[in-house]
Amino acid sequence: MTRKFFVGGNWKMNGDKKSLGELIQTLNAGKVDPNVEVVCGAPSIYLDFARSKLDAKFGVAAQNCYKVPKGAFTGEISPAMIKDCGVNWVILGHSERRHVFGESDELIGQKTAHALENGLGVIACIGEKLDEREGGITEKVVFAQTKVIADNVKDWSKVVLAYEPVWAIGTGKTASPQQAQEVHEKLREWLKTNVSEAVANSVRIIYGGSVTGGTCKELASQKDVDGFLVGGASLKPEFIDIINAKA
Repeated sequence: MTRKFFVGGNWKMNGDKKSLGELIQTLNAGKVDPNVEVVCGAPSIYLDFARSKLDAKFGVAAQNCYKVPKGAFTGEISPAMIKDCGVNWVILGHSERRHVFGESDELIGQKTAHALENGLGVIACIGEKLDEREGGITEKVVFAQTKVIADNVKDWSKVVLAYEPVWAIGTGKTASPQQAQEVHEKLREWLKTNVSEAVANSVRIIYGGSVTGGTCKELASQKDVDGFLVGGASLKPEFIDIINAKA
């Protein structure tokens, strides 16, 4: 079955109204492949701004959320608040949340369950660190992370799995297309064995980690790479080239 190509832009903690406004104008004016689902991950303070300015053909994602609807959780935002801004996606489990802010697999699982229950689509991130890859435990790490997410998913149609080797994020190192394909293929096999064949065939597994206009075409040609989660390059005009990697 054909899976709709999915490109997420993770703006991280970057931009202001001026620079993001210019980026949004560039995206709105750009010629983008209509067969690609595009979602931009804006800082929470700019979710409303991004949703009001971006063309309707682009989705918007929050970069994180908490596991309950409301309460005494200073600095957090809930899926209900995200939806109230007209935003339908959230990025969860990003390596920076895991390794900079100390979020556990368990917490990411709880957040995933709550976001899905409240009707948000989830871009769920998994990936190994450099010492884990060099130690030969890539599969063990990504399967364990995927299991905690899978245990909290009832409806897979709202989930995009983002494989992001931590050693390739912001380092300029990219997993080779073959390395990316290998992990994506094994993830699909894991889903087939542990969830169902239908989910394994339909769920989109996207790659993240220093994706650029220069690397995107070969990565996009891999059988099990269904799109990208793009960091730094999503803040530049080349993001349009990445969206059009399959065109």
